[in-house]
Amino acid sequence: MTTLYRAALDELGCVFDRIDESAVDRAIDEIAGAKRIALYGVGREGLQIKGFCMRLFHLGRQVAMVGDMTTPHLGTGDLLITSAGPGHFSTVVALMSGARRDGARTLVITAQPNGECARAADAVLPVPAQTMADDTGPSGSVLPMGSLFEGAQYILFEIMILRLRERLGVTPEAMRANHTNLE
Repeated sequence: MTTLYRAALDELGCVFDRIDESAVDRAIDEIAGAKRIALYGVGREGLQIKGFCMRLFHLGRQVAMVGDMTTPHLGTGDLLITSAGPGHFSTVVALMSGARRDGARTLVITAQPNGECARAADAVLPVPAQTMADDTGPSGSVLPMGSLFEGAQYILFEIMILRLRERLGVTPEAMRANHTNLE
């Protein structure tokens, strides 16, 4: 394996060596206990969140991406999951405010657990990885800009799905049955 591949994989391994498993557990509790779930992220973080939304749908959860026409009104018993790797996006703050105003809980996935979005959230899942907020200097990732955070999100979300599948008693066959047949 070339040096760049190995360096990127080693950096991802370091993220998961430092991840707070109790925060992952709390995030899983939030998701398992939610009636309806809406998810939001911008840019490449948004792409990871969309993948997570799809997998939650495969688990049989009632989920939608914010901005889709079928996104339900969130209220008591519901959850808004957002990604704010660098700690703040104005859209995330606005969406969290609206969701919380009507009684929904909020979960923020971020690399900046002391950032504005995390401080405003009901639950925070810190991912200790470089984002564009801290991508300069000699100790930066071999991956550009926020790619380490986004790559870690992909792996983290898939592991969370495995843990949720077990917790919710969903079989792999049931997940597969929820996959679209319109591809």
